[in-house]
Amino acid sequence: MDPVTEVIDKAFAAALYADGDEGLDIGASLLAAAPEADAELWRRGEELVRRAWERGWQPADVIRMVGRARDDIAHGTDRTHQTQLAAELITAETRRYGDTLPPRWHAQLTELTEPDPQAGPKPDRFSRATTVLALYRLLLRLPAIEPVGPAPGSPLHTPLPPGHDEPRILTRIRALLAKAEATGFPEEAEALTAKAQELMARHTIDEALLASRTHAKDVPGACRIGVDAPYETAKAILLDAVATANRCRAVWNEAFGFSTLVGFEPDLEVVELLHTSLLVQGTAAMTKAEAGQRAGGRKRTKTFRQAFLLAYADRIGGRLAAAARDVTAESPDAGELLPVLAARDVAVTSRAERMFPQTSTTRVRGATDLAGWTQGAAAADAANVTPSGPRLPRR
Repeated sequence: MDPVTEVIDKAFAAALYADGDEGLDIGASLLAAAPEADAELWRRGEELVRRAWERGWQPADVIRMVGRARDDIAHGTDRTHQTQLAAELITAETRRYGDTLPPRWHAQLTELTEPDPQAGPKPDRFSRATTVLALYRLLLRLPAIEPVGPAPGSPLHTPLPPGHDEPRILTRIRALLAKAEATGFPEEAEALTAKAQELMARHTIDEALLASRTHAKDVPGACRIGVDAPYETAKAILLDAVATANRCRAVWNEAFGFSTLVGFEPDLEVVELLHTSLLVQGTAAMTKAEAGQRAGGRKRTKTFRQAFLLAYADRIGGRLAAAARDVTAESPDAGELLPVLAARDVAVTSRAERMFPQTSTTRVRGATDLAGWTQGAAAADAANVTPSGPRLPRR
């Protein structure tokens, strides 16, 4: 065995296959004293990243897991360097696939390559080795998860064509939602969001009819969306509400901090757009309402925020579903459309059940703050709301 392989194997044996900080220190000491092992150490990191793709993970998922695990693995390391190292490894490993990456990977990688303004000075060799080993330990222990698309390099996907542009209607929807997020008037934000949902429903109808009339072999796909703390339960419910209103299914994985969306590609795109916008709008409305509560002398805010977001998600779901039903009913092609949409709903449900044969539902608790619930419902709609939490599918 050559000296480089021997030192890396010893470092890995100490740090990757044992728990605790002591192994990290031993492994980092070995690597810090062997600069000649740096190139092989990096190659092994790329291999671990490649194994993550084979187990169903994607770039954004890995970065999210690093962020969630930093408190556990950051002994002796700078947390920002931990994430930056992961981004560098992912970028280097995926470069080998050229233009054959799955379409959704391009956007994820673009976000990774943006410079981090929080990055500090370059760490010393021991600190960097500790960071490397902690990250490699996390990558090694990532379990297999449900794939939401082909792994890079697989011949089963269609590469993103050069000069690919999104449909014009999605550009209009983005513009409406941007205005809704920017306005300081709740009535205007509600009107803009409602118009965006109307366009989304029409987009779904157009795509469904086109696929039916051209006999396109369109099948449901899937993607993952991060659901971050705090108040992740309420955020997952909001995503579920948006998904259901737009003919998708959402399954929440609480342990890993994401929901998996299952649906036809045009619907997945609009769900991602609308969920992000509604989360921004809801958070802004919650912050404003909370400021009013504090001005009145109230100090307890956690229960207020939890109840606010739960009520917001619950009421938004009803409003979006009603808007989608109205657009469908008013379509001039309603007679042709209803069986087409029903068939697509069956296809989505079937795909979701194949991906997640064992899911459970849980009754959501925590909406114990009347003021938070009332103001959260008002932020979504002026109508009265009964505070009964929806059921949320989860693994």
